[in-house]
Amino acid sequence: MSQPNCPARFISFEGTEGVGKTTAIKALAAKFDALGIDYIQTREPGGSPFAEKLRALLLDPATQINDDTELLLMFAARSDHLQSVILPALNQNKWVICDRFVDSTTAYQGFGRGFGDKKILDKIAQLTENFVPKLPDLTLWLDLPVDLGMSRAGKRSKADRFEQERQDFFNRVYKGFATLANHEPRFCRIDAQGESDEVTARIWQAVQLRLFANSN
Repeated sequence: MSQPNCPARFISFEGTEGVGKTTAIKALAAKFDALGIDYIQTREPGGSPFAEKLRALLLDPATQINDDTELLLMFAARSDHLQSVILPALNQNKWVICDRFVDSTTAYQGFGRGFGDKKILDKIAQLTENFVPKLPDLTLWLDLPVDLGMSRAGKRSKADRFEQERQDFFNRVYKGFATLANHEPRFCRIDAQGESDEVTARIWQAVQLRLFANSN
């Protein structure tokens, strides 16, 4: 395979718990390695030294904060992550593969915490407009039934602060991602059921069609 002749792009992976984002990201990174594409892998919350400290607080089951504080900490981490990691990488023509980005905030803090309340969604939109100068070029939503994802996640290590939520919370989060997929052109729904190589093939097809189709 030859390297596509196109500028660096920003790809985010989204989904509820246990959808297989880690495996999917590793597979896409392997594709990029084979193509000789220069890229970085990063994640949210986190991705920069300061943002990783906030991640530890946000995911710690012992952390007790209100919903507004959680939302603001998410954007504080994101702002530092963008300025310290994502934008410099893109400026150096490095592709960015990010495990979660602003859409997770809409789904988790907007729909999950706020039941999709318009005031909360408006607040997220305002914070995004003010503090997120770059959105992903492609957002890959790994779509998996919530109960199946939770079953997978339950087999992993000790649950973090979000993973400890009840299924009705994740049902609302799922609704958030589905709503975004219906309204955001950069969203691409990926059926996350089946063997990992099948999901990988779906992702690679989407990346080729959305980002590489007119590159050569």
